[in-house]
Amino acid sequence: MLKLYGYWRSSAAYRVRIVLNLKGLAYQQVPVHLVRDGGEQHGQAYQGLNPQGLVPLLVDEENGDVRIAQSLAIIEYLEEIFPVPAILPADPVARAQVRALALHLACDVHPLNNLRVLQYLSRELGVDDAAKNTWYRHWVAAGLAAVEQGLAIYGDGFSLGTRPGYLEACLIPQVYNARRFDCDLDAYPRILALAARCEALDAFRHAAPEAQPDAQ
Repeated sequence: MLKLYGYWRSSAAYRVRIVLNLKGLAYQQVPVHLVRDGGEQHGQAYQGLNPQGLVPLLVDEENGDVRIAQSLAIIEYLEEIFPVPAILPADPVARAQVRALALHLACDVHPLNNLRVLQYLSRELGVDDAAKNTWYRHWVAAGLAAVEQGLAIYGDGFSLGTRPGYLEACLIPQVYNARRFDCDLDAYPRILALAARCEALDAFRHAAPEAQPDAQ
């Protein structure tokens, strides 16, 4: 049994849900509310499971109750333990290109606009909503501009040719966030086209935030 601790609107949990669905893996969701009562991720119960105090956390009960934090580590673990269907290309060059774009999204773009950064801007630095949204949109635009260029090698397909994988799992949550914060995405036709292809698939629809049991 795979158990995923997450939050419906967490981008990191979102990308793991996509990969679980792409691989056709059954899993149990355990909601961790990131806002209620100051954030359940800070509570003693969850900290005992994951001292990082972040979501997602994957627990693989059939493999010695192993616990893995950090979404990309979880995704890589799933790829190694459940290699079929693959979410990374077989060719080393193509695999590195996918990882480069995925890491850019997950490690360069996402950390600058995630919940705890936005909360710190508001609560600790006194940044008002207008300035905070300007911050958000600036970093999203800078990040997606690079991704838009990187997607040129895939043409009208997916990163795995006829199907999506690792890259798309990292991209779609950031597109979701950008839309949520009313970012102008007109300058990124490749991103929008790829997002549309992905969002038509069950693996992505079932992973979407509003489709989760803890969605509010």
